[in-house]
Amino acid sequence: MRRRRVNRVATISMHTSPLDQPGTGDAGGMNVYIVEVAKRLAERGVEVEIFTRQTSRDLPPVAEIVPGVSVRHITAGPYEELDKGDLPGQLCAFLSGVLRAEAMYEPGRYDVIHSHYWLSGQVGWLAKERWGLPLVHTMHTMAKVKNLLLATDDRPEPAARVLGEQQVVDIADRLVANTPTEAEELVQLYGAVPARVEVVTPGVSLRVFQPASQGAARRRLGLPQDAHVLLFVGRVQPLKAPDVLLRAAARMLIDDPSLRPRLVVACVGGPSGNGLARPSYLNDVAASLGISDVVRIVPPAPQHELVDWYRASDVTVVPSHNESFGLVALESQACGTPVAAASVGGLRTAVRDGVSGVLVEGHDPHDWARVLGRFVYEPAWRETLSAGSVAHAAAFSWSATAARLAEVYAGAMADLHRFPVAVNL
Repeated sequence: MRRRRVNRVATISMHTSPLDQPGTGDAGGMNVYIVEVAKRLAERGVEVEIFTRQTSRDLPPVAEIVPGVSVRHITAGPYEELDKGDLPGQLCAFLSGVLRAEAMYEPGRYDVIHSHYWLSGQVGWLAKERWGLPLVHTMHTMAKVKNLLLATDDRPEPAARVLGEQQVVDIADRLVANTPTEAEELVQLYGAVPARVEVVTPGVSLRVFQPASQGAARRRLGLPQDAHVLLFVGRVQPLKAPDVLLRAAARMLIDDPSLRPRLVVACVGGPSGNGLARPSYLNDVAASLGISDVVRIVPPAPQHELVDWYRASDVTVVPSHNESFGLVALESQACGTPVAAASVGGLRTAVRDGVSGVLVEGHDPHDWARVLGRFVYEPAWRETLSAGSVAHAAAFSWSATAARLAEVYAGAMADLHRFPVAVNL
């Protein structure tokens, strides 16, 4: 079967803009994924138009990220940030804006639709039927998986989301999974047709995230040269479990009080999701554990600052209850900083246990304290993992991700050409 070439992709990211700073609100790894893939597709001659909800009156109708990649802001609901739970009520308004934008052009402007997260998948479903195009969908997170791995103080995902995801799985021409594990979850939990599921591993920007002097990074961040730095990067919410790091650090100080003058626990990120209801959560936990003096809460940082945090740290801690992949882990390793990560989901792919970091079973702070203690007390072992981190991360690139996605798009287009569907006008 001859593959058809893709020239222009309509990317739908309703609930979070690729222009938002990752690490707070609903912005995270998905934002990084969309932007980096779009840039690499543009380098391959594929134009990408990203549809997202307008969150400020000051945003232009269209913003160019790089030549060949544009962001279209669609008015749907109030400009201020809406909770994701309220966004389903804006699906019709958002879809209307997407269809109006496409209607300004001659038919055939897009070759394929790529939706991200289930809300966007709902929009992609109707756009697919209206435009007669294949729909490629990436879940990023799945309600059924999250509900199986809930943190103690987290809320389960609602039945409406489970139903919405099932509808997208049933209608999509291709489902993109980050790892083989996620592909299995799509098939086993949602009944996805295996032939429609494609594994496309995310990448890391090796031009940005690369090793450099730890000492220089610490000077720029105002950290002591002899500090033991434990780093968390990400959104502050129960799913990401940053409290596990704080509780482990408290246990480390109980076991070895002499560690206190040199220990730094840095948390770079902001409240998100259920964490928005408790914006002072990390400070409160630190105070209750008696470790406020060693904890630094840092706002979300742009990439040029984030690399310094990775380079300055002895280990990046990713204790999430679930991750479809875990881009933070890959970014850290690319900078030469090994990772201690929960042995869940895509983290089992993002981290090579015993080579680029350590995978930890469960979320018991005592277990995490034992693992993190090795990074403090065994510098030779840490240096070995640091070298393994760089080598492991080098196998991932956004260019490879984009090339693989282009193949997925072409396959979906070829199938649609062989088995055309009626277009609803």
